[in-house]
Amino acid sequence: MIKKAVIPAAGLGTRFLPATKAQPKEMLPIIDTPAIQYVVQECVDSGIEDILIISGKGKRSLEDHFDKNFELETRLQEKEEEALYTHLKHIENLANIHFIRQKELNGLGDAIYHARFHCGQEPFAVLLGDSLIDSAIPVTQQLLDSYEQYGYTVIAVETVPWENVSRYGIVDGDNLSTRVMQLTRLIEKPSRKQAPSNMAIAGRYILTPQIFKALEKTPRGKGDEIQLTDALQILLKEEGIIATLIEGKRYDIGNKMDFLKTTVEFALKRKEFAGEFEDFLRETINRLDEDRKEH
Repeated sequence: MIKKAVIPAAGLGTRFLPATKAQPKEMLPIIDTPAIQYVVQECVDSGIEDILIISGKGKRSLEDHFDKNFELETRLQEKEEEALYTHLKHIENLANIHFIRQKELNGLGDAIYHARFHCGQEPFAVLLGDSLIDSAIPVTQQLLDSYEQYGYTVIAVETVPWENVSRYGIVDGDNLSTRVMQLTRLIEKPSRKQAPSNMAIAGRYILTPQIFKALEKTPRGKGDEIQLTDALQILLKEEGIIATLIEGKRYDIGNKMDFLKTTVEFALKRKEFAGEFEDFLRETINRLDEDRKEH
């Protein structure tokens, strides 16, 4: 049984400047909940409560968010804000969360390498903080089920439009079932001409401890960084890797437009907002249509 998860969260978030000048991109809220809380919740819902977050300079608020805030809790109790108080207690007791800093930003592979002492010789889950996945069965649980069946490193994948393959790590392989593929190749952000498929890595992994030795052999790749995809290509020569096509919808919140779309869709899923917010959206669209007709 896999007991540990790693969440890399050391990036600068430059695509969200100036909002990320003084706060981590992982703390940007989807309505009222920081993005990273959704990722931690996915771990917990998958039965993993020992979580290592790889953070960096200026990311102390990540630790504060999952820590106890005695003064705030006392104030909420005094004001008899029981619902908010209970919610804060839930966050601080969500999981056993550890933190380590990636002192230099040398890529996702390097961030994962920082987890070697925490994970030791155990397989572990990796969840990227800029991807939220809405699914009936948590995607990490889907990968755990594949790992239990095959015993190999497991990568979550999704189909993406061909024109977007250069934004992702892309995989190729042989189908074992309708949703599982035995991998033969991985390429980090290929051009459309180079891409062997439009099956993109979807920000979730189950990695065996052999990944750490592979990372030690991995040269710098795209962006002069140590890419996890390149390390997985090295690992593939030594042991099997499978890809599982995820069941669910992935929200890429790594850029502003997708962040906006995610916020809208999540708002429509919230009972307290759904009806009124949908009316607002319809009114806005109707007004825009009328403005276009006039001009």
